[in-house]
Amino acid sequence: MNDSRDAHQALAAQAARCRAMIRRSEHTGPTAGLAPGCVQANLMILPQSLAADFLLFCQRNPKPCPLLAVAPAGQYTVPALGEDIDIRRDVPKYRVWRDGELVSEPADLMDVWRDDLVSFLIGCSFSFEEALLADGIDVRHISQGSNVPMYRTNIPTQGTPRLNGPLVVSMRPMTAADAIRAVQITSRFPSVHGAPVHLGDPALIGIRDIDRPDYGDPVAIHDGELPVFWACGVTPQAIIHTVKPEFSITHAPGHMLITDVSNSRLASF
Repeated sequence: MNDSRDAHQALAAQAARCRAMIRRSEHTGPTAGLAPGCVQANLMILPQSLAADFLLFCQRNPKPCPLLAVAPAGQYTVPALGEDIDIRRDVPKYRVWRDGELVSEPADLMDVWRDDLVSFLIGCSFSFEEALLADGIDVRHISQGSNVPMYRTNIPTQGTPRLNGPLVVSMRPMTAADAIRAVQITSRFPSVHGAPVHLGDPALIGIRDIDRPDYGDPVAIHDGELPVFWACGVTPQAIIHTVKPEFSITHAPGHMLITDVSNSRLASF
């Protein structure tokens, strides 16, 4: 029991150090590989008038939008995910949207925070990447030192009366044998997107050019590899493009909120 508590405290301390670095602008890039063992979260912030619709959207689309926590209107702390988390300052880069258009990418939200804003924390595939790496599977954007490639697809999400749009996917190239193993591994992580939604030909899901992702960076696909696609927590940004809410905030793709929660707590065995 003491060993388990000590391990949790060590992870929480590591996460707190990373958040402190981000607050001091000492880390401003993507967070893949940062704070190993800690759950990272996508961020969607909306006015309270849209919060119920987005909650319903997440319930209807658990693959791209697996909810980890919700912070009520005006609250920027998330005690369930970390005692010292400040949603306004703990993401390396945010995106501020007005009427569906990206207007800025600030390092914090102190100048735009409002008391009517509701924050949704959504599971991230960075959690299952740790399990892939532990099994000896190459995660290309990590080994390449880049951001994960993400694409808007022709797969519709299940909308609500006020919110709808296409599914966004992240991609990792793998050999066929590694792809089969990756399906087995990621199926154990339903709270961070679970198993892939597509393997193989990108055109079948509306991706015209695999070398030109809509978000993130392209990665090398070697001979004998096929692209493997997972539902992605950047899907809400495609919703913003589609429905153009008056005001919204997200993380910049790949720039996540690091929590105190252990990745191992998300696995179902």
